[in-house]
Amino acid sequence: MTLDFLAPLYPWTKALHLIAVIAWMAGLFYLPRLYIYHFQVPVGDARSELFKVMERRLLKAIMNPAMIATWVLGLALILTPGVVDWTAGWWHLKFTAVLLMSGFHGMLGAARKRFEADGRPRTERAWRYWNEVPTLLMIVIVIMVIVKPF
Repeated sequence: MTLDFLAPLYPWTKALHLIAVIAWMAGLFYLPRLYIYHFQVPVGDARSELFKVMERRLLKAIMNPAMIATWVLGLALILTPGVVDWTAGWWHLKFTAVLLMSGFHGMLGAARKRFEADGRPRTERAWRYWNEVPTLLMIVIVIMVIVKPF
């Protein structure tokens, strides 16, 4: 199913989608790094309280709106006539990677609540590994959209 009225809006939809993706990815790269730094300071320290504010603002003011815009605009793109060849396999893997990225976003949001309550979810080392997840997913997504290998 496609919506014909979206066709003339395609360049704008694609541009706005890309802007939203960049903002979302910036947050997905930065929030785990903030958790690494937050993990290194004692509970109750003024720096810990500052990290709580930074993490909350990043998630609520940038990441959540950017993720929502990414999804809305992405759905508009797939509903635009001629954008997706539904017989090709690349979009399945791309969509799966976007779902995983959204799940990662949710995990970061849950961790923020634990940090807010002075918990220390995971270890500093674990956060260093988790910090690589959005990069790997981004690589898969970009290759699927640009190269369309299958």
